[in-house]
Amino acid sequence: MKKFLRSIICFIVVGTILGSLTYFLSLNEKLYKLINKSSVNIGNIYVEKFKVKIIDETSKSRPYAVSINNNHAAWPHAGLQDAYLGYELIAEGGITRLIALFKDQNTTKIGSVRSARHYFLDYIMENDAIFVHYGQSPQAKEDLSSLNINNVNGMYDAKGFFRDKTLNRAWEHTAFTSIEKINKVVKSKKYRTTTEEQLLKYSPIKVDHSSDSTLKNANKVTIKYSDYQTTSYEYDKENMNYKMFMSGKAHNDLITKKQYTVKNIITYQVKNTSLGDKKGRQDLDNIGSGEGYYISNGEAIKIKWSKSSRDSKTKYTLMSGEELVVNDGNTWIHIQPKGQNLKIE
Repeated sequence: MKKFLRSIICFIVVGTILGSLTYFLSLNEKLYKLINKSSVNIGNIYVEKFKVKIIDETSKSRPYAVSINNNHAAWPHAGLQDAYLGYELIAEGGITRLIALFKDQNTTKIGSVRSARHYFLDYIMENDAIFVHYGQSPQAKEDLSSLNINNVNGMYDAKGFFRDKTLNRAWEHTAFTSIEKINKVVKSKKYRTTTEEQLLKYSPIKVDHSSDSTLKNANKVTIKYSDYQTTSYEYDKENMNYKMFMSGKAHNDLITKKQYTVKNIITYQVKNTSLGDKKGRQDLDNIGSGEGYYISNGEAIKIKWSKSSRDSKTKYTLMSGEELVVNDGNTWIHIQPKGQNLKIE
């Protein structure tokens, strides 16, 4: 009789545990679906229980956008692991430049820093960022003034930068900055330091795209800009992010020696044309709309992008028209020259 009673009690306990587990799993699934169902009100649903880690979404701090030298002679870079958002854009000679955005960080070495191009400003404005650069093209110089861009320029704001003379590289590849130095220049110029703007919407819980008809595997991503520069990624399943490579070489940080990793990749193509000057400077046909890809967690889906003016935000949506919500983590946006090879496998 005692054995029988013990069996019944064990059965009840196990049943209760399994029932509770099933309930909580079901509740979690419902919450997951609810969060991913709406991107407009997503903050109202989860902000108190689930917080995005890549940035503090309640923070009003205005970001700093730094123009990073991507000439091969300027590798390795420093500080990019602290950037919550980055862009890669074509420049003259097939070389690319990076724009790295920092918010509420204290990074001690960022760079190397190089000059601005006029179309870089389109991405500074869409993030309401303070632009950090070292010099500029004639077209950028004119636009910096006419568009009233708050900027920290190494040509005039020397206190915002320092030279690393220990590096075995040409002088033009040795200029670096830090958040502390940028802060001091921003304070002296009395720039506005708060903003309400944020380019992307983030989800602290993995976004589910399993029902998207365009879904495909994305374990390797190759984005060719020119014969000079190709950026590629390899998915790290264990850490659920992408290891970044520049022209076939691991993209490692100058200080930590660690390879840069990326959670989200957005890539699309636009036409670039030469301005016809002796240096081969470019223009970018980035006002308009088109299709591209959102890549995260070893998967890629097709998306749409649109930008109505230079100072407007680029809007990213699913093919259905629903606003794109990205996974919690750093995001790199690759604006690839039209007609170049993009491989997702």
